[in-house]
Amino acid sequence: MGANDHIAAQPLPAWRRAVLKVGSNLLAADGGGLTPRFAEALAAFVAASHADGRQVVLVSSGAVAAGRALLHARATVGRDLAARQALAALGQAPMIALWQSLSSRPVAQVLLTHDDLRNRRRYLNARATLHGLLALDVLPVVNENDTVAVDELKLGDNDNLAAIVAALIDADLLLIASDVAALYAADPRRDPAAAPIARVEAISPAVMAMAGGSGSTVGTGGMRTKLEAAEKAGAAGIPTVLFDGRDAATVQALGRGSLHGTLVCAPGTRMQARKYWLRHAPPAGGRIRIDHGAARALGGGRASLLPGGILGAEGEFQRGDLVEIVDDADRAVARGLSQYAVAEVRRLVGRHSREIETVLGYSHGAEVVHRDDLATVLGPPAPASP
Repeated sequence: MGANDHIAAQPLPAWRRAVLKVGSNLLAADGGGLTPRFAEALAAFVAASHADGRQVVLVSSGAVAAGRALLHARATVGRDLAARQALAALGQAPMIALWQSLSSRPVAQVLLTHDDLRNRRRYLNARATLHGLLALDVLPVVNENDTVAVDELKLGDNDNLAAIVAALIDADLLLIASDVAALYAADPRRDPAAAPIARVEAISPAVMAMAGGSGSTVGTGGMRTKLEAAEKAGAAGIPTVLFDGRDAATVQALGRGSLHGTLVCAPGTRMQARKYWLRHAPPAGGRIRIDHGAARALGGGRASLLPGGILGAEGEFQRGDLVEIVDDADRAVARGLSQYAVAEVRRLVGRHSREIETVLGYSHGAEVVHRDDLATVLGPPAPASP
């Protein structure tokens, strides 16, 4: 029996790829340093998920707490940004070592900053790196690069970082483990009668009002940041679950597809959210012109744009930019994220995908715009006149 059996079980959403965020309060020992006490069950969940053919990316706090513990007996450490950056640099190694000691697979450290996620090229590189690590059966452990971030460019907390990473890797689910069993109608530390909320359909002001401040002396977040993260993930079509990472039975139940905690629903599917964004986000100012056959294929909504159907490229755009795709009659057919810059697309006009590396000397993939990065704006055009 677990400590959270008073919270009714509910089915965990189906998933094949997830982000698991683990807070400092689950890793920091009472006397300082890091402890595997709660991390062991979480690591076992990750291993069992991998054995079932699922992929998990960890977003782990704990570096600052680990660094502070290493210096506890030798120095008084301030709380300004420079001191925190020093502690993060010192504590990264033991934090990664903890996860490696609990994993039979290799563990890779991935440090991200705000700049990595707002710069489109670096964003794509970060995504490619994480996808590459998953393809190699490596466990990525992500953290904010506190050692170089400055206040105005900090992501702020690892709850929100986890939501951003979930969208970055096209995750199906965001799991947030903390020392709180669920979202409660009121702060359970002040109101023992507060009832847990099993399901949240949407993040509203009333839901936000249920959240208190941080309950930890080592973490930077609280229930409010977890709800903010759930809102970000929901906007990308990704549901979020909040659960007690201290309770081994609760963690084990997750592996059986059962949640004792709070499920924050996403308003739509991940693909619906992505397609909506592709249709409505401002484009980079470039266009790719395609022939009638390619327009028909894209209009069906299930095809990627290949070089052979391209007639030309106009304007200016870089790899990863959102571009308009028009047919030979100048009608908008679709919008999508180009895998290649405008100069590269012009060199690939009419070519077969297998020629990309020969023409450019490298390849970002066989598709100029992949179908997952493309949203149609018109149905398929009528057949060409004989």
